[in-house]
Amino acid sequence: MSLIEPTAKADIELRSVRKSFGTVDVIHGLDLTINGGEFVVFVGPSGCGKSTLLRMIAGLEEVTDGDILIGGRDVTDADPAKRGIAMVFQSYALYPHMSVRENLAFGLKIAHTPTTELDRRVTAAADILKITHLLERRPGQLSGGQRQRVAIGRAIVRKPLAFLFDEPLSNLDAELRVSMRIELARLHRELGNTMVYVTHDQIEAMTLADKIVVLRDGRIEQVGSPRMVYEDPNNVFVAGFIGSPRMNFLKASFVDASTVSAAGAALPLPAPLEAAQAGSAAQLGIRPEHLEPGPQRPDSIEARVDFSEYLGNTRFLYCVTPGEETLVVEQRSGPDLEAGETVWLSCAPANLRLFTKSGERLR
Repeated sequence: MSLIEPTAKADIELRSVRKSFGTVDVIHGLDLTINGGEFVVFVGPSGCGKSTLLRMIAGLEEVTDGDILIGGRDVTDADPAKRGIAMVFQSYALYPHMSVRENLAFGLKIAHTPTTELDRRVTAAADILKITHLLERRPGQLSGGQRQRVAIGRAIVRKPLAFLFDEPLSNLDAELRVSMRIELARLHRELGNTMVYVTHDQIEAMTLADKIVVLRDGRIEQVGSPRMVYEDPNNVFVAGFIGSPRMNFLKASFVDASTVSAAGAALPLPAPLEAAQAGSAAQLGIRPEHLEPGPQRPDSIEARVDFSEYLGNTRFLYCVTPGEETLVVEQRSGPDLEAGETVWLSCAPANLRLFTKSGERLR
């Protein structure tokens, strides 16, 4: 049993939050509710405003307009130290001349925490993060993953209402990133605190989040579970950003409300689209894993294999249609297909996603 008692699970609420630098708006009046105990990930490309938004919640950036509430308390103008949050940065920010134990205890000493309580919290955090054997070492003697554990431990000992993580795994190599993702998921399960996590890595978002907030240019494009944003994207941006490889997009036009034409194939839709008008333009989205090579049919797409990428458990085929549109196909079984071969690709109607010419989802 952990020596650290569970803390309150604080809701975080953003009400019409806006941030401007001079005359340039970088956050455009966002509304968002993060429920207590949720693991929420802000994800989006560089420059979308995700780190700025996190720093506003932390109190490290002033809010130009709007309100921020943590645990039902308005903290819009509150000092960062009085918000009940702890932040873990991309850089570890450890004191190099102090031991791990002293780094963990430093904030508690500044707060004049009684020695017995201080020792108890440090011991508990070290036990949770499996760094007890490192307590007498200094940061220079630790690996990158161990230093990040210490940085997280320094946040844990404060017993915050919420943890804020700003791309904490960016400095780690690929193998360590995987193991630390598992550790963070386990930590959330054990502590139960509200956690808000910023990343540009959609794989981290998909594997860690209870709820994903997809951002672009300072605006929220979609909020939902990882499954929702992957399987039911609101627009072309979300569909293309979430998923690796990204969703394929083809120019399309409606034959009627039940059929769409794309890349020379007539593809039946799973259900009639009321908004569809014969001849109107659209965009057709298909995930790579939903395209299947097979026999030639009226509803199959002709393509030429341009490059084949073998990854052991799967193979990616990079294909080109006669109209010079590109398609990526994830092939988990069947014959090996090499560059130059012609393939006929089919997709179950339920896996087709239709978007307007401007990129909005058609449902």
